[in-house]
Amino acid sequence: MDTAVPLGIIINEIFSNSLKYAFPDRKSGEIRIRLVREKERGLERNNWSKRKNQGFKGNASFILTVSDNGVGIPETFDLEKSESLGLKLIRVLADQLDENVRLNRNNGTEYIIKFAAGPA
Repeated sequence: MDTAVPLGIIINEIFSNSLKYAFPDRKSGEIRIRLVREKERGLERNNWSKRKNQGFKGNASFILTVSDNGVGIPETFDLEKSESLGLKLIRVLADQLDENVRLNRNNGTEYIIKFAAGPA
């Protein structure tokens, strides 16, 4: 819950921004949300049966990507200095979770968030 709720809010803010700003002159576009677990110590991604038998202990690293194929964010835009309430919220929640947030501006906008989640 300590990770899921802030991540849900972050996803909602990014998704909302894409809906508002990414497609101003178009009626269609694509927004993608992707969550993957990083490969860990010799185990392949998503090999759940092996993990179930071993028991899962410690932190797991995940990468969340939220992207759109819209107009993109201008190069002059600085995410860290933005006064937008939604973007401030994304930054604060990411800092709270010690997440790394990266912004790509190729072919639209892409937020890449790497975070660790411990056992429940």
